[in-house]
Amino acid sequence: MKPFTVRLHVYGDLDFFLPSKTPGGKVERHLNEKTSVKDVIESFGIPHPEVDLILVDGNAVDFGYTVTADAKIELYPPGIQSSSFTDKRLQATAITEFIADGHLGKLVRDLRLLGIDVAYDAAAEDRQLVEIASRNNRALLTRDRRLLMHAAVQHGYYLRSQNPLEQTIEVLRRFDLGAILSPFSRCLRCNALLEPTEKEKVIGQLEPLTKIYYSKFRRCTGCGQVYWSGSHFTKLQKRLEQIRANFGG
Repeated sequence: MKPFTVRLHVYGDLDFFLPSKTPGGKVERHLNEKTSVKDVIESFGIPHPEVDLILVDGNAVDFGYTVTADAKIELYPPGIQSSSFTDKRLQATAITEFIADGHLGKLVRDLRLLGIDVAYDAAAEDRQLVEIASRNNRALLTRDRRLLMHAAVQHGYYLRSQNPLEQTIEVLRRFDLGAILSPFSRCLRCNALLEPTEKEKVIGQLEPLTKIYYSKFRRCTGCGQVYWSGSHFTKLQKRLEQIRANFGG
């Protein structure tokens, strides 16, 4: 097959995945065989769940499109609109359930604090993360590019920052989650929902001073963990204030 050249032009923050000295988000590669546009994109280091619109020589295509000759490929991330192709988007717009890899425990805690459904097992292997994300239609949150490039992963996001607070803001903005936040509604340990419970029903799980000074409790519907407005609650409120201040800003 005659060699050919693909020229890639990325928009938005997709240049994050390109080498730091890449001029204007434009790179090119020479190929010797027909290749799916997904493989072309990921050969440049860009995970496919980060791409919401692909234009090949001005025409919108999906990830299965095969490149066989010289081509100009333009990539748009979610949130960057191209008015001519509003019906050709590749990423879902209403993802509210997630799974996070084992290195993101602090991010998971923040998201659960906000009431967001995040599956998490610090010991989970990559294949398990991919299987759960695919089977349950959860978006995979990770800082492992190769994991996000797995063909079975339909939705996901690569965290740009290594700071948990900044990561939380990234997820809220990327998936437009502001309208569904419900703080203190989900268990920080197991992710199940909390429900109000009578003091008498959890009295055996309480410390002596807690029994004296607190009367309102919530219990996890999954693991049975009991929550009340103690000193830990004040710390969690401060964390919420931090998140809201940064998200609003």
